[in-house]
Amino acid sequence: MLLKLQKQLGLKLVLGAAIAFFVLGLVLTLHRYYSFYASFDQGIFNQVFWNNLHGRFFQSSLSSSLSTNVVHSGEVPDVFYRRLGQHFTPALLLWLPLYALFPYPATLTVLQVTLVTAAGLVLYALARHYLEPPLAAMITVSYYAAITVIGPTLSNFHDISQIPLFMFGLLLAMEKRQWWLFWLLAIFILAVREDSGVSLFGIGFYMVVSQRYPRIGLAVCSLSFGYMLVLTNLIMPLFSEDISRRFMIEQFGQYADGDEASTLDIIWGIVSNPWRLLLELFSPFFATLKYLLGQWLPLAFVPAVSPTAWIVAGFPLLKLFLGQGESLLAITIRYAMTVVPGLFYGAILWWSQHPNAFKPSFRRFWVVCICISLLFTFTANPNRTLYFLIPDSIQPWVYVPLTRQWEHVGQMRSLLNQIPPNASVSATTYIVPHLSGRREIVRLPALQLRNDAREIVNVEYVIADLWHLQQYQVAFKHDRWLLQDNVTLIDQLFSKGEYGIVGFQDGVILMHKGVTSIPEVTASWLTFHRELEPLLKQRESRE
Repeated sequence: MLLKLQKQLGLKLVLGAAIAFFVLGLVLTLHRYYSFYASFDQGIFNQVFWNNLHGRFFQSSLSSSLSTNVVHSGEVPDVFYRRLGQHFTPALLLWLPLYALFPYPATLTVLQVTLVTAAGLVLYALARHYLEPPLAAMITVSYYAAITVIGPTLSNFHDISQIPLFMFGLLLAMEKRQWWLFWLLAIFILAVREDSGVSLFGIGFYMVVSQRYPRIGLAVCSLSFGYMLVLTNLIMPLFSEDISRRFMIEQFGQYADGDEASTLDIIWGIVSNPWRLLLELFSPFFATLKYLLGQWLPLAFVPAVSPTAWIVAGFPLLKLFLGQGESLLAITIRYAMTVVPGLFYGAILWWSQHPNAFKPSFRRFWVVCICISLLFTFTANPNRTLYFLIPDSIQPWVYVPLTRQWEHVGQMRSLLNQIPPNASVSATTYIVPHLSGRREIVRLPALQLRNDAREIVNVEYVIADLWHLQQYQVAFKHDRWLLQDNVTLIDQLFSKGEYGIVGFQDGVILMHKGVTSIPEVTASWLTFHRELEPLLKQRESRE
């Protein structure tokens, strides 16, 4: 009778946490999108899905603008560029039928929240395989309260949002010895990204060293490692040179000798210099320690003493610690989510061996840890999702009230409606997602692209949200520079007569190629322009 009651209470707690996570996550992320705070990556993935739906698989002019041909060689973006040379993500095709029913950027937002929520329910089933309902429920609630789960969920759509569901499902299949499902999910994991084999390798390594399933574990390690090597050295280079000329150098360039490197070159650079390896692992020391504490916090630091957590999560952590760049150790962005499955599985196994530690005093400590994790998450304002509650800067003050932002959105939409669905367009970052369901789109200041006829053409429309940049430029240098550069570009286009100003409302300007500017609209633009003249003079000194 007591066990039945515990099951009911545990399930109610988990379902309550899952529903709360799903509803709040959906409300916040959809609000983020519809209030124009979703940014460039949301546009990339939506354009990829849109092109997939039209039979042009994984093509994207937006993704092309980030390719090495554009960034390093100065070429213009291609509409027929296949993103598979940057990130190999065939698992996205699993969700194409859903997108076919609802072909909108917001669909991807709903999909992401759904995937992450469903992963928590699978985690509960995995925890129940070893633990009593109250403890399994606590672990699941910790998942929904983790900064490494909430932060990446309250963001643009990203492929890593599939990892927790697939990883927890694979671990549950292993525990149930459902090997057909295990291998199916292993394939799905590899299909998420070119580097998701690192997470799968960690599971295979655990299966070997724990002696539970050494042969299967060896096969998993061989499959994941071999797949990554073949994919990054033989298959992805067929699409573009991005993996060797851009991504390997940007993330692991300290191990390379030249301006480009393959994954084999990077691996050799790591193993051939063990002292540099040790230095990279622990530097920057306090940032690394802070990152680990943030990962452990919602689980009351149990993963820190769980050998299994270190074994399974160790390889994704190793990839992050050996890389370069501040974003790799940012705990609220997508990369942090790759570590989550290993830490939670390690916590489950630790508790299965130490059930008596689940005492009232520790439960209270655990609840405090969960509350602190939630506090840190929301005060961090991940991806500016809570911009309407939390100022982006105190000194100088930067805060956009909810009513003011939605007033701005209403005026901006009237200009967006003037752009035909199939017209080519260049837009600023936060407008890009809303126009990304088309063949020809680039991000301002780019104005050209190569179309399907292999001809370089100028876009038909230019739309820029200068008001948004104006609000943030007082505290953020990058936004200030973007505002200065975009206004200068608009001045050049207007003075040369290449584009006419056909719309201007609330700091948002719409230009159309080859037409005459509307006088009253131009007057409104010039009035706004005078407000920015002190900033434009700063640009001259910057140059």
